[in-house]
Amino acid sequence: MPETTLQSAVPTPLTTLSEDEILFRDNIRQFADDKIRPLVKEMDEKGIFEKNLIHEFFQLGLMGIEIPEQFGGAGAKFFEAILAVEELSRVDASAGVVVDVQNTLVNNALLRWGNAEQKKRYLPKMAADTVGAYALSEAGSGSDAFALQTRGELKGGEYVLTGRKLWITNAKEAGLFVLFATLDPAAGYKGITAFLVEKNFPGFSVGKKEDKLGIRASSTCELILEDCRVPKENVLGEPGKGYKIAIETLNEGRIGIGAQMIGLARGAWEFAAKYALERKQFGKAIAEFQGIQFQIAQMATEIEAARLMVYNAARMKDAGVNFVKEAAMTKLFASQVAERVTSLAIEIYGGYGFTKDYPVEKYWRDAKIGKIYEGTSNMQLATIAKLLLGGK
Repeated sequence: MPETTLQSAVPTPLTTLSEDEILFRDNIRQFADDKIRPLVKEMDEKGIFEKNLIHEFFQLGLMGIEIPEQFGGAGAKFFEAILAVEELSRVDASAGVVVDVQNTLVNNALLRWGNAEQKKRYLPKMAADTVGAYALSEAGSGSDAFALQTRGELKGGEYVLTGRKLWITNAKEAGLFVLFATLDPAAGYKGITAFLVEKNFPGFSVGKKEDKLGIRASSTCELILEDCRVPKENVLGEPGKGYKIAIETLNEGRIGIGAQMIGLARGAWEFAAKYALERKQFGKAIAEFQGIQFQIAQMATEIEAARLMVYNAARMKDAGVNFVKEAAMTKLFASQVAERVTSLAIEIYGGYGFTKDYPVEKYWRDAKIGKIYEGTSNMQLATIAKLLLGGK
């Protein structure tokens, strides 16, 4: 297995991409290698995402991929956002999720549910310099997403929000939050309403930053709302329709998490394959042993299968085809593949893989979140089963 075959062995199905998409992907890949990779270890150790990188994300148009050009965005498709998340995550899953949340959750919610005035006010900011966050989860509201305790009450021309949110990605950097609260707990999910909350609104603050196993550079924080005052015109969609916004936005977000998982799996695979070519035991490279060859081949095959699922779901979304089942399957399978591939990468490195001096242990730590956020694996299975069995 000569070293010259390594790059051609990297599973990248060029036939599924147009020339423009290949160029876009390759540019992001080069940027990630040149600008992000040198900072990965330090960002992981400190648990802080480099501010200059976020500035460069905006400069490259990565934070407003689907935002129309009239609002300062790239005017591209959802598929391009997925390619960006994959390529960034190949180097650092924390970088991938910053761009993922911005595009697949926050911008998508604004594009689909925002009125003309909200789009005019916020989309140029999201494309230029404002990071977004998506605030649904609470201490008692995880998989049971609509058991919200955060309350909203209309008083005059504004809503007053009170409560706490947990596990909010991008919270430390964000200037705008798509935040969910209930106007009427007795109404159940029909009381849920989505709000556009700016970081400087009175009564809003960002609390504790979590000390996490993986994606450590990505901020995950508590949000505190103490009589937070939100203008009436900042309701996203309409009162009582927040559950629909949350569900449909998360369906798109799951494809983004699938892209994050295949990206980091590929990053781990590349390191493992290269190491197998260089590491010698019993007088030859360990890549010459059939046992290692089979592991490398199995890893690449699973990454390829997961990637095709991600790409297919993204294409379906862009085509306006119902993709709910495919999005759930994509997130479920891609997160399983990422966990398996990154674990095998550590084993190929042996004892070295278990240390922080080598990169593969971080990929393994980063992979674990894929089975948890934006809907656990069990919730994906429940969704898939319901759709396959006609809702029974």
